[in-house]
Amino acid sequence: MAGKRKITYALSKQQRTGITLICLLLAAVFIWSDHISIRLRRQRRPKSKDRTKTYDIEKYHTKTFAVVNVVDGDTIDIDIPDGQWIRQAHYKYNHTRIRLWGVDTPETQSEEYGVMYYGPEATEFTKKLSLGKPVTIYLETTKHTRDKYDRLLAYVQLPDGRFLNEVLVSEGLAYTDLRFRHIFYNKYQQLEAGARSLKKGLWEKVTREQLPEWLKRERPNLLLGGFNS
Repeated sequence: MAGKRKITYALSKQQRTGITLICLLLAAVFIWSDHISIRLRRQRRPKSKDRTKTYDIEKYHTKTFAVVNVVDGDTIDIDIPDGQWIRQAHYKYNHTRIRLWGVDTPETQSEEYGVMYYGPEATEFTKKLSLGKPVTIYLETTKHTRDKYDRLLAYVQLPDGRFLNEVLVSEGLAYTDLRFRHIFYNKYQQLEAGARSLKKGLWEKVTREQLPEWLKRERPNLLLGGFNS
């Protein structure tokens, strides 16, 4: 009887050891598979520089799309899903949101500034020229193609051949954005100077207090004490 007890005890100890080893092995497999899954997800996430130089250019540059929504004077949506990694979250936009390069129209939906002077007029102007119409998208291939909100930065060519960016500035519906350099930086300043001298659009009655804060910083003498530059 004593011998049988020893055998039973030994077998029970072996079983416990085996179960422990199996549990450790399963835990190791689980940790390894989870680690691999995380690595694969990171690999699938396109890097910002790669995205701006390849994905966006191949998908949008020189291609034509319909404008399906106008957010405000300098921001529109076109009829192609974005499909980017937006703010670390994997989800797709049904449309691609475009921020016009080199121009800034007065705000209409800002929580901080509310509706700014001539904002509604700029929005209606952009709607009239682009909403429901085919436009051709041009990107700056040597620069980043997205802003900090992941909107596509682009020059938008209208069906009549004009560029929406330029028309907004030359007609006094937008300010030349001096914060970011681009290929038409000097040209847009000249267009704005012409609109300002002719008092087109917002330049007819805008006051310094109604200018965007960034523009006041960039051009401290603009509309101040008779200075217009």
